[in-house]
Amino acid sequence: MEQTVFISRGSGETRVALQEDGRVVGLYVEPDEHPCLVGNIYKGRVERVLAGMDAAFVDIGLERNGFLPVDEVIPPGEPRKGDRKISSLLKGGKEVLVQVTRDAMGGKGPRLTTHLHLVGRYMVFSPLTSAPGASRRLDDAERVRLRGLCAELGGGEAGLIARTAAEGAGEVTLSRELRFLRRLWARVEQGAATASAPALVFGEHGLALRAVRDLFGPEFGKVVVDDAGLYRGLINYLRAIAPGVRDLVELYQGGASLFEKHGLEEEFERALGRRVELHSGGHIVIDHTEAMTVIDVNSGSYVRGRHLEDTVLKTNIEACGEIVRQLRLRDIGGIIVIDFIDMAVESNREAVLATLKAESARDRTKSYVVEISPLGLVEMTRHNTAPALREMLTEPCPTCLGEGRVRAKHPAPPLE
Repeated sequence: MEQTVFISRGSGETRVALQEDGRVVGLYVEPDEHPCLVGNIYKGRVERVLAGMDAAFVDIGLERNGFLPVDEVIPPGEPRKGDRKISSLLKGGKEVLVQVTRDAMGGKGPRLTTHLHLVGRYMVFSPLTSAPGASRRLDDAERVRLRGLCAELGGGEAGLIARTAAEGAGEVTLSRELRFLRRLWARVEQGAATASAPALVFGEHGLALRAVRDLFGPEFGKVVVDDAGLYRGLINYLRAIAPGVRDLVELYQGGASLFEKHGLEEEFERALGRRVELHSGGHIVIDHTEAMTVIDVNSGSYVRGRHLEDTVLKTNIEACGEIVRQLRLRDIGGIIVIDFIDMAVESNREAVLATLKAESARDRTKSYVVEISPLGLVEMTRHNTAPALREMLTEPCPTCLGEGRVRAKHPAPPLE
């Protein structure tokens, strides 16, 4: 599987499209005026401590205070004890260094943690802990090898967690990135020592650099970017942490728009539609509610099976791959309920569930699939840290007062 990342700058925003074997599986938008907050480190001030919620609200200089639950305040290295109370850890007016783990969404402020970390391409650097680790997506032997390298490089002074992209990486590669992350952390410490709360101490990289850092795995293909400034920034970043792959970044200088040339503008339009056609003639319908996303699978015009059960099984199997692609494409998170076509044979239900889990395993975003119900319903969750594509590109309809959504004149900013 070869991956290609397309990056385009213009009209006050950055857009990214991820292709796998020529098929688009990820679309991302970041307005210049409202960049993603996830990963930012702030020196904040505790505004309120709510014993009933076992959480605190922290002023980090945004319109909405950040939410800091007790589980994210426990000092690094200590076990998570059930008898810890937020009131014993924080007091109003106390200054605290926090990091955003989930962007402001749905009228809620950003979610915070005191377990600070810096993300690299190959590893996550946790300066306040000492335990080594490795991605669970790696096989057992590789995890053991990388955990050993992380323990050796960390030297008991910092926690290092090897990411999936570190598969096959040696000590030289990891040491190079560790030096980069240590220099970055030194600047964070310096900023925290001199800043007055509330203040931004460290700003996470922009969408273009995050795309190169996070989206590319072992199937590293190429990056095509249409902005000279972004191109130089990506080259400089890769020169510091992965010089062997910097030649895979290309600067597009064609006359036509990069996204139009590769048919990516149409992908953004299709990603906002309710109905998605399947190659067999069936289709899926995606609807959004306040609490969850609901996906309905329909056989449509597909009738080529020898029996009804064959038709149903083939449609459901094909729908599994397209459903996961749409979840990735639209960056849908939270609770998801899938209404598959009813299947009478138990082995067919198991085959559909196994297919859905296998397709979900290709998704870099953490998800969890529950067993299929007798009614053909599957519940699953998908981790979300930022507003989905729908929230970025549409806004509540002014005519029906929010019952529907229309295309935004400008990408809708996340609530802060």
